[in-house]
Amino acid sequence: MGGGLLPKVLLGGLAVYLMVAVVLGVFWSSEPDTFEVAPAASAKALAEGHEVVVGSTTTATLIILAETLLEKPGGYIRNDIFPPGIWLDNISSWEFGVLVQVRDLARALRKDLSRVQSQSTEDPDLAIAEPQFNFDSRSWAIPSTEREYRRGIAALNRYLGRLADENKQDAQFYSRADNLRNWLSDVENRLGSLSQRLSESVGRNQLDMGLAGDPSAMQSTETTKLTVKKTPWLDIDNIFYEARGTTWALIHILKAIEVDFDKVLRDKNALVSLKQIIIELESTQDTVWSPMILNGSGFGMTANHSITMISYISRANAAIIELRNLLQQG
Repeated sequence: MGGGLLPKVLLGGLAVYLMVAVVLGVFWSSEPDTFEVAPAASAKALAEGHEVVVGSTTTATLIILAETLLEKPGGYIRNDIFPPGIWLDNISSWEFGVLVQVRDLARALRKDLSRVQSQSTEDPDLAIAEPQFNFDSRSWAIPSTEREYRRGIAALNRYLGRLADENKQDAQFYSRADNLRNWLSDVENRLGSLSQRLSESVGRNQLDMGLAGDPSAMQSTETTKLTVKKTPWLDIDNIFYEARGTTWALIHILKAIEVDFDKVLRDKNALVSLKQIIIELESTQDTVWSPMILNGSGFGMTANHSITMISYISRANAAIIELRNLLQQG
């Protein structure tokens, strides 16, 4: 009797665990809502006892994005090794999309936005923050990803405090057109890559364009003239949600840029271009009503969510190219 009871108890416990894991998985898979950037960034700065100055909104927004990765329902899921986190590849891909934008902006802060020119000394806190966010996104122990990212957040908070401290003038944020153009160039490359990966959901023929336009150009090894690229079926939803995370983060960063680069954008008559980019990206956050990411082909009967996502990202990217050209003009 006792020998037969133990397996039943174990099976019952396992069933309850799996049921709870499924319910938690559904809850944890919900993507965070967008937030109002200017009030949230001001509240973040003031809560830390800092004045709001040029650069505060962008820096505070970066901190909020990083904190969201760690503090949303379920916390940081990408490095989970137990259910339900290990099953949740869609929200994990969303996290990675956000993380890439956090990394890019942290690098831009360290490399351009906080420096007078290339020969100037880099900010000591940003020199800590940037590599912390580039730590392995899937490390779960010794050290954990969360621990390293929190060190990056702490360094950003120190930088944010020093920005507004008149007694510590070594911390600066330079709202200049050339700095904004450099960061937008990174965004352009990221969105271009995402568009290519999303388009491969239906498979596409691609010619090797690596040497186009330069008769003296060379490359390391010969490549096939024509290749067919198609995303594996199991990866289609992951790329889609990575794009959702990327665009979610960019919406907030661009709204912060609108605040900190207001005078530059107005002088270049480029404010409307920035607003149009934000509008295009906001469309990527519309509710996905389908229980799964569909992969209809061409002009077929079913939708292709990846191609729909491309339409918004490509228009945003075209507007970014136009914005960069405006910023380059005198």
